[in-house]
Amino acid sequence: MASHAECRPLGMFECELCALTAPYGYVGQKPPNTQSMVLLEESYVMKDPFTSHKDRFLVLGSRCSLCSRLECSLFYSKRFCLPCVQENISAFPQEIRQDLEKRKAPSKRTPSQPGSRT
Repeated sequence: MASHAECRPLGMFECELCALTAPYGYVGQKPPNTQSMVLLEESYVMKDPFTSHKDRFLVLGSRCSLCSRLECSLFYSKRFCLPCVQENISAFPQEIRQDLEKRKAPSKRTPSQPGSRT
């Protein structure tokens, strides 16, 4: 049986960039019910709703290590919001740059292409 504290969210996480909202149950580096797990940053965490395992959790987000925005964007050794990544793109490895290019590329479908909806 889950304790009362595990069932009740502490508050609502809201990303300052994309407006994602989700109830969080913990803020910190050592989520409850984890034996040896320590997060590298203070994070907003919720119990994983997709499993019944009490030690599973989802990290909703954290503050950007450069500008302190509360967000859910990118973790690469520290948390970075997408605007800060773009401003400092040369400091990131090629894999991160390629991933960002894929995210930026808008889908360019015309009505005549298969899979488009008209």
